[in-house]
Order: sequence, then C-alpha cells, then structure tokens
Amino acid sequence: MKSLVHRFLTTNAEARTNNEITVLGCNYLRDAWTNVSLNIISKLGRNLHVTQYHPLSHIRQQIVNYFYKQFYNRIGNSIFSVHDNISPIVTTAQQFDSLLIPEDHPSRKKTDCYYINQNTLLRAHTTAHQADLISMGLNNFLIIGDVYRKDEIDRVHYPVFHQADGVRLCTVQEVFSNTKDPDGLRLFEHRGVESSEKQGCHTLESVKIMEHELKNTLIGLAQTLFGKDIRCKWVEQYFPFTHPSWELEVYYKDQWLELLGCGIIRQEILQSAGAGERIGWAFGLGLERLAMCLYNIPDIRLFWSKDSGFLNQFKFEDPNTMVQYKPISIYPQCKNDVSFWLPEDGSYSPNDFYDIIQDVANHRVEQVILKDVYTHPVTKRVSHCYTIVYRHMERTLIKREVNKVHDRIKQHVTECLHVTVR
Repeated sequence: MKSLVHRFLTTNAEARTNNEITVLGCNYLRDAWTNVSLNIISKLGRNLHVTQYHPLSHIRQQIVNYFYKQFYNRIGNSIFSVHDNISPIVTTAQQFDSLLIPEDHPSRKKTDCYYINQNTLLRAHTTAHQADLISMGLNNFLIIGDVYRKDEIDRVHYPVFHQADGVRLCTVQEVFSNTKDPDGLRLFEHRGVESSEKQGCHTLESVKIMEHELKNTLIGLAQTLFGKDIRCKWVEQYFPFTHPSWELEVYYKDQWLELLGCGIIRQEILQSAGAGERIGWAFGLGLERLAMCLYNIPDIRLFWSKDSGFLNQFKFEDPNTMVQYKPISIYPQCKNDVSFWLPEDGSYSPNDFYDIIQDVANHRVEQVILKDVYTHPVTKRVSHCYTIVYRHMERTLIKREVNKVHDRIKQHVTECLHVTVR
C-alpha cells in the first residue's frame, strides 16, 4: 500500500519531499508557511469552469455571452477579452500588495489561505490577476477561475470554488462620450477630498457616470441570469481595492441574496499598473452561488461529483437552458460494461436494447451510456460497448446482485437481438 500511494503521488507530480513541494509541475521550497494539503493539491487542474456540460461552465458561458453582447466596437466585435486558464499559483505581491491589502489584514493569515511557501500561495480570488492584465494594456476583460480559501466543508462552504471578475477602464473621451457639452469635463482633480461618493483624485461627475454604467451593467447581468423581473438593491460596502464600493443583492426565494461585490477601482492600482490616465470599475462574483440558485443544487460539494447521475442532468449545448436539479440516489453506483457485435442485417435498434434492460433490471439501472463504437478493419462488422450504471433508489446494491442482473441482460440481449457478446 505504501508503494502504491507513493507511485500515485509521483505520477501526478504532486509529491512532497522534506525540503520541496511540487505543484502543477513546478518545485517550490517549503518553509514555515507551507500549509497546502494533498487534498487541495488534488483539486488543481480539474478546471470545472471550463469542463464541457458542467453546470459551472454553463454559468461561465452565460456571463461571457452577456458581456460580449453588452460591450462591442464599431464593427460589432466584443471589446471584452476572457481569461479562464490562468494558473492559480500566485505571489503574495499579486494576491495582496497589488490590491492595496494592508500587511495586517486577516485575509493574509495562514488560517485563511493555502500557502505553498511564504511568498507563494494558491489564489484566494481571481482579482489577484487584475493588475497584471492591466499592465499588459488590457482595458476590458473577464477573469474566471478556481480559487482556494481555508473554510469549513458543508452544504454552502468548500475550500475550493470558482469566481468571475470583470474590469472596465475608460479614457476621458469614453466617460463623457454621451455628454452634450464635454469640454472642460475631467476625470481627475488634484486637490480633491475623499468622501463616501468618490476618491480624492476623481471628479464627482466622472465617478457618477462610471457608477451609473457599472450598476446598469450588473443589474442587466442579474436580469439575464434570474429573469427580467428580479428585484435588486445596492448595499454600500468596503473593499481595499475599490472606492466607492457596493454589493448587489437580488430577492430570490423570499430572501435577499448577495450576488456580487463591485466598485470604482482605486486609482493607485491603475497608476502602478501603467493606466493612470484612465478610470475604471470592477466586480467579482462566485459561480457556485449562482449555479446553486439557478439549478436548485442543494450542496456545494456536488459540483465536484463525478457521478453521472449528477453530471448528465446538465448535458445540454445551450448554456441558457433552465433545468432544476433532481436529487440523485444517496446509494452508490455500480458500473458494468457490455460489448457485442451487431447483427450484419442491420436489424439492431438501441431502443430494443434499452427495453431489455428495463425488463431484466426492474428499475435497478440508472443510466446506459454508449461508450464506444468500433468497426473491424477487415470484416467491417460493428461493435458497440455500453456502460450500464446500476443504482437502486431505496437500498444499496451489492456487487453479487448486480453481476447476476448483468449476466441475465447479456443472455437476453444475445437471444432476443441476435448479437454476439464479446
């Protein structure tokens, strides 16, 4: 068993040594700050937000599609770029310093974050990449990815979840493009005083225009996700990296639900990133929270399930498809494969195969999946391989029982459909 565990860790390039830890193929020196666990490391690379047909991927695509349609240039192309494959390994400078998070802020503690070492950690929010992308010259972008925070594991908390961040930066011409008489209007004032309405460096008129665009954009996003009649309200909030700042809440299932946080980006961040001549807004939201509401998923841990009973409920192409999650059985699955050559006369019908399974298994089969189709290169005979997923809704199936049912299915298929079981 010891050698098996060692081989597993080494094969997946996530092994620890006395002095080093390897994460996503890179070696890092361990120190007193190292606290990332093998369980957390095992989640790296799953990328649920870009996994086809995963509910989080559907939510991601809805958000992306909304911003593509909302902001476009004169020839109709979206001005927003999407960054959903950035490594979750960041420096403390990216995670905290670039966002003006104070040295003594509790979010820096080992009890809140997963540190690889004192200077490197797994990102706790996708905002950690904001300054880097602005430094690259990007003015309108979305960042979507997995984030890692120490937390309890229950129905609504999990140490790994997914976020979407958005940033929009504007020049003085863009801010006042719809103003009848823009002459003399400015983004900045040099002796201004910070108030609850604005930062000291900004003019009130520039902030109000940006605030109006930000709030209209995000209410439009909420209406796209929840329906045009959704009730919304704004709550003033504090974030180190934006001012003024707000949370958007929506009234859902008879209660107010916090949907996202947003605000006007601190000008020091833009100045340091080389975009000091612009003013900007930003927002951030959690994908799991949205998916749990929209699909009525009761437990955040379900997103990590590999259970086909869960995943196949979201197997659709249109991300706007509205489905309500149907609880899967609490009893475990059993899977058996069956392969057979189809009759050469073309008489085989998959529906006949399914009918036989229904008759023999008597509600003990949850799903049948066509796993493989093979054509013999010489004889040209066609073979199908199916995975039959067994699960009873009221009790645990033992393997011996499943094997007996499976053998009976193979026998009946051979007799009734004139196939040759492989």
